[in-house]
Amino acid sequence: MAVNQDYGLPCGRDLDELWDRLDDGADEHQAGCPHCGTARASLLALREATAELVAEPDPVPPNLVGRIMSAVRAEARRGQMLDLPTPEPGRVEVSEAAVAVVLRYAADSVGDVRARRCRVRTVGAEVEVELTLAVRLGNIAGAETLARVRERVTAAAAARVGLTLAKLDLLVEDVYGDEE
Repeated sequence: MAVNQDYGLPCGRDLDELWDRLDDGADEHQAGCPHCGTARASLLALREATAELVAEPDPVPPNLVGRIMSAVRAEARRGQMLDLPTPEPGRVEVSEAAVAVVLRYAADSVGDVRARRCRVRTVGAEVEVELTLAVRLGNIAGAETLARVRERVTAAAAARVGLTLAKLDLLVEDVYGDEE
């Protein structure tokens, strides 16, 4: 929608024309016309104020460095991004750290096991996971417990995240007692 606004002065002169010839000096009409004189003085003041604003540097926002560093740290903690399969056009990504949280939670849901570290990485188009665990002291069904962990983690990867794991390494690195 085109907007056509004429800024005519009461004397019949156009304000845009006055602006265009501001540096040329006042002609005979402008020198004696109170409307042109007032408009010319206002335009000169506007140009001077605009020049001052352009010349003035922008103040640095408070805590700019802190905000930038927070964003950098959050990006570093988030880790690499994984592409999720989607039937729709476009791309869906999730951070490796977010996938690791889901998989640790799935492992923790198995009794007598606590998930420790979870490393998620892509190798080509495949996703590989290394999950370190602590098992409860006195757990006599170790192989069965690890099989349940493997089952739940694999199911969570598929159902909660939409990933199929190419490799899942479970490493038992610690034992904890009932009082812990």
